[in-house]
Amino acid sequence: MQVIPFLIIVGLVVAGGFLVAFFWALNDGQFDDDVTPALRVPDAPKTNSETKDKLETKK
Repeated sequence: MQVIPFLIIVGLVVAGGFLVAFFWALNDGQFDDDVTPALRVPDAPKTNSETKDKLETKK
């Protein structure tokens, strides 16, 4: 039972390390995405016949 406090301390140190690494990556710009918005494909506008067909099938 003496190992439980040791494991709790080790777990907290590891969790703190991951938290520090996350904030370091966040401040370093690791999660900034400048490429994806330029690669998005716009949706084609729906025609009136497509919307009329959908309305008729819902009735």
